[in-house]
Amino acid sequence: MLPVDGWSCLVTGAGGFLGQRIIRLLLEEEKQLEEIRVLDKVFNPQFLLEFSELKHKTKVTVMKGDILDEQLLHKACQGITAVIHTACIIDTGLHLRRETIMNVNVKGTQLLLEACISVGVPIFLYTSSLEVAGPNSYVKPVLNGHEGDLLENTWNNTYPYSKMLAEKAVLAIDGQLLRNGATIHTCSLRPVYIYGEGSILLQHEIIRALNNDKTIKRNREGAMANQAYVGNVAWAHVLALRALRDSEKAQRVGGQFYYICDDTPPHSYSDFNYELSKEWGFKLGSKIGIPFTLLYWSAFLLEIISLMLHPIFIYEPPFNRHLLTLTNSVFTLSDKKARKELGYEPRFSWLEAKQKTSQWIGTLLAQNREYLKAKAP
Repeated sequence: MLPVDGWSCLVTGAGGFLGQRIIRLLLEEEKQLEEIRVLDKVFNPQFLLEFSELKHKTKVTVMKGDILDEQLLHKACQGITAVIHTACIIDTGLHLRRETIMNVNVKGTQLLLEACISVGVPIFLYTSSLEVAGPNSYVKPVLNGHEGDLLENTWNNTYPYSKMLAEKAVLAIDGQLLRNGATIHTCSLRPVYIYGEGSILLQHEIIRALNNDKTIKRNREGAMANQAYVGNVAWAHVLALRALRDSEKAQRVGGQFYYICDDTPPHSYSDFNYELSKEWGFKLGSKIGIPFTLLYWSAFLLEIISLMLHPIFIYEPPFNRHLLTLTNSVFTLSDKKARKELGYEPRFSWLEAKQKTSQWIGTLLAQNREYLKAKAP
């Protein structure tokens, strides 16, 4: 059973796309939650205004600062019951921000874990990524992969590598005895590609298509991946947190990772973006003219050139093998374990999620109205 007395929660990456949704759900659903501390380097002013105007019992404490600030982390964790760690840098490149990404994603996680152990925080929930699992090959399909398959990303690209190291550090401390006599329980969620209103990645794709006469660049024929709506991924975090707060469930959930999907039908990334935006006049580009194998090995040559030039200056190739594999593979995952052990069920149907996201895309177009007028015949 969950404790009925008050508790508190720290959310890192709180100003981000997912972090904001998690906070809203915690405020809506967790009646015994006395305080949420929201930590991030940058906050949208509208986000802060929204919470300052809300009338609710839960105290919201805004903490602006860097995930590498050890003093700030100890202050943020003091007296906290649970931590949800979503803060990270997402990047599909090779070298450009490698040191920064490793510092934020790996060192930042380690420092936060040390702070939790030092002040006695008993619950730590980590937001990982499907890229910890793969895909590793565009010629070997993975359909409905699950946690028991022990899939592991073999790329040395900074983002998946950093998320893998951070997740291992989080899961490794599950069951450790804290100084205050409590035991820390940890688990990790691996969401698939997250979409919805406010998605920076989706916004970039829409703007890119606008610059190409509303044409979405097509992926390789037959490619397929999972996508999940941000509201459902946020809900999975709330449920995982509840499981970790339950002393009996924490014994089963602790040290585990879970894939998080929803009822969104798997698409290629290009087909998915088209499905969300077609009512606004977007279209799919023509099929890839260059044989994909040639494209893949061209990326390999660019990576070699980048490596050779690295001692002199940083050359970031326009594409790389990991990015090509990620967006052109058959790689789908199953969330059966999360449904069984966390009680996870999506709160939003595919139809609802599609409608909400498509409406948001419409607002993006309205913001670019002058641009569209200039492009009109």
